[in-house]
Amino acid sequence: MMKLRHRRLSLLKRWIWVLVVCAVVAGVAGAQDMASFEKRTTVKVLPNGLTLIVCERPEAPVFSYFTLVDAGSADDPGGQSGLAHMFEHMAFKGTHEIGTTNYPAEKLALAKLEIAYAAYDAEYRKRVGQDKAKLERLKKVFDDAQAAAEKYVVPNAFPQIAEENGAEGLNAETSEDQTEYFWNMPSNRLELWAYMESSRIGEPVLREFYKERDVVQEERRMRIDSSPVGRLVEQMLATSYVAHPYGRSGVGWESEISQVTATEAEAFHKKYYVPSNIVIAVVGDLKAATAMPMLERYFGKIPAGPKPEPMTTIEPPQTAEKTVTIKEQTQPTFLEGYHRPDYRDPDDAVYDAISDIFSNGRTSRLYKSLVVDQKIAAFAQGFSGFPGYKFPGLFAFYAVPLRDHKNDEVRDSIHKELEKMKTEDVTDAELEKYKTRTKADKLRGLADNAGLAETLATYQTRYGDWREMFREIAKIDAVTKADIKRVAQKTFVESNRTVAEIEFVAPAANQSGGGK
Repeated sequence: MMKLRHRRLSLLKRWIWVLVVCAVVAGVAGAQDMASFEKRTTVKVLPNGLTLIVCERPEAPVFSYFTLVDAGSADDPGGQSGLAHMFEHMAFKGTHEIGTTNYPAEKLALAKLEIAYAAYDAEYRKRVGQDKAKLERLKKVFDDAQAAAEKYVVPNAFPQIAEENGAEGLNAETSEDQTEYFWNMPSNRLELWAYMESSRIGEPVLREFYKERDVVQEERRMRIDSSPVGRLVEQMLATSYVAHPYGRSGVGWESEISQVTATEAEAFHKKYYVPSNIVIAVVGDLKAATAMPMLERYFGKIPAGPKPEPMTTIEPPQTAEKTVTIKEQTQPTFLEGYHRPDYRDPDDAVYDAISDIFSNGRTSRLYKSLVVDQKIAAFAQGFSGFPGYKFPGLFAFYAVPLRDHKNDEVRDSIHKELEKMKTEDVTDAELEKYKTRTKADKLRGLADNAGLAETLATYQTRYGDWREMFREIAKIDAVTKADIKRVAQKTFVESNRTVAEIEFVAPAANQSGGGK
């Protein structure tokens, strides 16, 4: 009965949130201009460097938050790929006060655990003279230390407290460019959230670190090692980039994930999780005059630190086409990418226009040509800013040929469409459709608290001013047919291209199965 009651309460809570979101969307539909947002939005940089954004939306008694840490997988130190991703898995493990039965004792146990792991790791890494018997003894000491530390853990205490107080959508994400934390909550729980979030950021406890490291390894096996497309993408990026960390696996290389330590994670946190590298946006039923002082009390206590130095590695220009071919018994797949500048480039809106006209939806040029008209592909899409947009990324094209059709066919058709983009003007209707749809999408994304919180934090981080999200409208309107042709001509050239494909290979005769 208790399980059934809990499920009914959960369903009821979800329906309440649906009604709340609908109310918010309806209430703000007519207030999406910059002037209206300026009246309701307050930005404050705290003495420790952390940026807080409060946007008042009283339509429903809820709020959403978005914490953006300006560090992602591209910031993983050499030899420690996957480290930024580990903090996504540490997000809800708790704090000094939440998730533990006795933190002073747990802290001591965690310190002993690191000493035990360091000894085991030192022996494990020996390329010459490794003592297997000693390695086994050290592994047992490490396992025992891990078990001793876990005795103090209260599993899921952090998310349980949040959810018992009405939190919905608890999540964290890691990309190449940044790490994000977010959820929605009733407005009368704002101070509880501030206490939990500030403690989690400022005083992290890396409990169950090695347990979660195993989870990340399993995630890699599922997403990459056991996925033909995952392996194709990983190899394509590793081939496209020779210097920039965009060429590394975002989830991490297996050998590095398996050896990254909690001590290294603490060093990463100390460098990148400093207040000057964090923007937090809170949107909902709250007043900045009362909320901001309270938020400053909690988040202002996080120790200040120097903002991490900007990345200095610049990917050198690609001077020749590169190719990757994976041959195996699986669905043929075609993928290719062209280097493009980062989001600060004056032509960023032009790349968006090309992406929209070329491959946004079933009426786009790419889908219509390959899937509808020629019927040679089951799927065809293009996308810009891959694997990230903070640094120069790729403009990529992806297609899956239908049975009895080959990668060569979809490749030639993609290149044919790209040549049209380079030599012929797009139509007035295509250009106008891009501008109308893109502006509508941007404004629609501001309609709910969660989407607005993410947008405010993102633009404040990337441009230093959230108002840039409205100034982008003018950049969209300024895109011309000549711009599209010019950018296509300089980008979609053979020497700037990396091609990756999965080529089907039939099983050998002796692999066809059957008994002796």
